[in-house]
Amino acid sequence: MRKTLFALAALLCSSSALADSMIYNVNGIQVGADGKLQRFGGLVIDDNGKVAEIFQRTEDLNRPIEREIDGEGRTLLPGLIDAHGHVMGLGFAALQLDLTGTSSLADMQARLNAYAAANPDARWIVGRGWNQELWPQNERIFPTSADLDAVVSDRPVVLTRVDGHALVANSAAMQAAGFALNTQAPSGGRIENGLFVDAAMNLIESKIPAPTAAEQDAALAKAQQSMLSVGLTAAADMGTSLDDWAAMNRAGQAGTLSVRILSYAGGIPSMRAINDSKPSDWLYADRLRLGGVKLYADGALGSRGAWLKQPYHDHPDTRGLQFLTDAQLLDQADTAAAAGHQLAIHAIGDAANAQLIATYERLARKYPGDRRWRIEHFQIADPADIPRLKPAGIIASMQPTHQTSDRLMAEKRLGPDRLDGAYAWQTIAKSGARLAFGSDFPVESPNPFPGLAAAVSREDMNGQPPGGWIPEERVSFEQALAGFTRGAAYAGFAEDKIGSLEPGKWADFILVDRDVGKVDPQALARTHVLETWVAGKKVWERAPSAGAERGR
Repeated sequence: MRKTLFALAALLCSSSALADSMIYNVNGIQVGADGKLQRFGGLVIDDNGKVAEIFQRTEDLNRPIEREIDGEGRTLLPGLIDAHGHVMGLGFAALQLDLTGTSSLADMQARLNAYAAANPDARWIVGRGWNQELWPQNERIFPTSADLDAVVSDRPVVLTRVDGHALVANSAAMQAAGFALNTQAPSGGRIENGLFVDAAMNLIESKIPAPTAAEQDAALAKAQQSMLSVGLTAAADMGTSLDDWAAMNRAGQAGTLSVRILSYAGGIPSMRAINDSKPSDWLYADRLRLGGVKLYADGALGSRGAWLKQPYHDHPDTRGLQFLTDAQLLDQADTAAAAGHQLAIHAIGDAANAQLIATYERLARKYPGDRRWRIEHFQIADPADIPRLKPAGIIASMQPTHQTSDRLMAEKRLGPDRLDGAYAWQTIAKSGARLAFGSDFPVESPNPFPGLAAAVSREDMNGQPPGGWIPEERVSFEQALAGFTRGAAYAGFAEDKIGSLEPGKWADFILVDRDVGKVDPQALARTHVLETWVAGKKVWERAPSAGAERGR
């Protein structure tokens, strides 16, 4: 009977009317504009790939449908958005030496040895992912050039820490870079025994041979597959270079750009080079836009580069690294803001966050209106500074899995009495400030489901610590899902296009293997994506689903 009604309705429509598609028999879940969880049974998609209607029952529809897709009762979510990632970094990490999860210095050396043997023609060996905080207690010191020389001494080796704020280089790399042993670290950096921290990293990184265009394209393709396989249909790219932008444009022109990239230029020079200082329009059917600039106020907690108000508990002779004076930070931020760019500035330590809030407060007075100033990470904050976010229109762009990864290290770095304001999601939400969630991939896995689980539980994937770390900072499932959908879209001025499934927005959605709104945090973290759709088209599938789709 329903098909007969659809056929009659089709005859009454003009011949120029666009035909719609429908995915039905789904357990649809999303967060509404009111912050409450919405459930629905299906989705109508127009020929442009946008949502035409969401519905509870097919019987409620009164429109012609050309193609029907049976969701087979699976759970459907809006495409998830990572509010802070590094797209090209994710791709290159997959193509280079992967040191993620190394359990000791010996493990790192073994992986380096195996990679060197398997890649004898590589001029430089470049890798990323080591974290000395995961090593045995008596080995939790930074690796040195001598540690790498013992494995590979005949060609340059550069291995970057998991957070991207420190690298260790072998002697061949330092020699190739023209590094002299008496070279002083630049402001905002540190050098010791072949370890280069924050601003000092450029002394080595600038000498690594630049990837070719073909290598850039391969990295972008790899990054897209990684993102789509875990349900990410969009991401804010924090630190886009001119070469990155060129690769993204080549993919857009070739029709191979599936994910949506909200690009933030990597500093003022990149801002000027990419689009003559101006934000770009949305390109390639809203798949790419340069809308902002990424800057840095300090380093990372793990390498003791985060700038703190008080000395480090486990290293009282340092408070970390202040990257820019107040005047320098204001000058760079003002340059970007005057050109119409959104600011997204990295700040991890409480001193850096206080400096950045004060900078944004000044800019908010100079540039009234909806500017959506962003603080990237906002990991360690003085509780007295959190109420300053909302009045200045500041968004806290945070990464829930940083909390589960950093918990033990943060306790060491800060001590037991300075944890108020650490990864303080619920306190920020209660203050009325906006939250956006992401992962900082490839620092963490791009998979958003462990992030959702961490946000609601403050436990890692093994349920540690039971009941959660500083459990009062947990957020609800609705808040967590909003952080990876509506909140992330809002943070990138994209809420009119993505972040929810509503008429006029893109039909970006995923099908997953469980009802994520009804499972415990550990099961939520282990959610598998079955299919990923962008603009109403399937762009990734875990396993073919025979007979699920039929045309009419």
